[in-house]
Amino acid sequence: MKFAWLCSHESYQPEDLVQQAVAAEDAGFDVVLGSDHFHPWVDDTSAAGFVWSWLGAVAARTSSVLLGTAVTCPLFHYHPALVAQMAATTDRLSGGRLLLGVGTGEALNERPLGYPFPGYAERQARMEEALEIMHRMFAGEKLTFQGEHYTTRTAKLYSPPEGDLPVLMAAGGPKSADFAGRYADGLITSVKHPADTVAKVIEPYRRAATERGAEHRVLATRWTVLASGPSQAWSALSSMRGLRAPGRLEATDPAELRIKADEMDPQEVLASFAVVPDAAGLVEAYRPLVTDVGADIVSIQVMSDDPMAAIEMIGKEVLPQLRAVAS
Repeated sequence: MKFAWLCSHESYQPEDLVQQAVAAEDAGFDVVLGSDHFHPWVDDTSAAGFVWSWLGAVAARTSSVLLGTAVTCPLFHYHPALVAQMAATTDRLSGGRLLLGVGTGEALNERPLGYPFPGYAERQARMEEALEIMHRMFAGEKLTFQGEHYTTRTAKLYSPPEGDLPVLMAAGGPKSADFAGRYADGLITSVKHPADTVAKVIEPYRRAATERGAEHRVLATRWTVLASGPSQAWSALSSMRGLRAPGRLEATDPAELRIKADEMDPQEVLASFAVVPDAAGLVEAYRPLVTDVGADIVSIQVMSDDPMAAIEMIGKEVLPQLRAVAS
């Protein structure tokens, strides 16, 4: 079992996240992930660096951690063939360390650039074509493809990935989990209630992957807030507070989400996250992802007022206990 640190591009500037990535490798994490957003969740205490430039910088500054996106949307402002090129280049620069995480996106990242954000049925149809294009290009094919949504003509990666480059797909329900099992190389899922996630996401994914004869890969994530009390927790959550605001899936302007979030009772927002005061709390928050979910990779996603101190503390006090549970 591997443990990942998520570098939140909605919360910190990219140069600071390079430092987080280096610190995470030094602290003993196995994987460093980066989120991919054009717009963040609020407009006042946020950031939105370009994850693919950042991954190149992190590849140059690290040597052993796997690198990944959590997640990139290859459906609208990125053509899937371009995502294949970006991923292959990053894989080469990192010495074959990339995991490509993909998802069906959010309006927040597409509509500001003039793209539509249709319903889930169309996004899933687009994802099926996108996964086919990326897999065939990773395999070395010179691809001429005519789909309902995408076209390529003799598209080829002349700087291909170093080897196998797995594509993991984000899913939060049985339909998308089954889809991931049938078309992707792995699953990314956010866990709030482990038993529900296992029943509604993990099991449908594994059934579909088994029927297809594919290897199982599960990356399980959970957001936590590391804080000594409600005031500090609200401060730590500041850049992500729009994540739980009403209408977040349809919003275009982060200012809208900031206004809606600040109209809510802070305790209501905080209640949707696991708020813990110390290392012991983090161990208890992530233990079920190890024991109950049985993930191959557990992504530790912590919001705190001092992320560098949190990384160091997790490396010394949390990862050893979680690894002991996993063994």
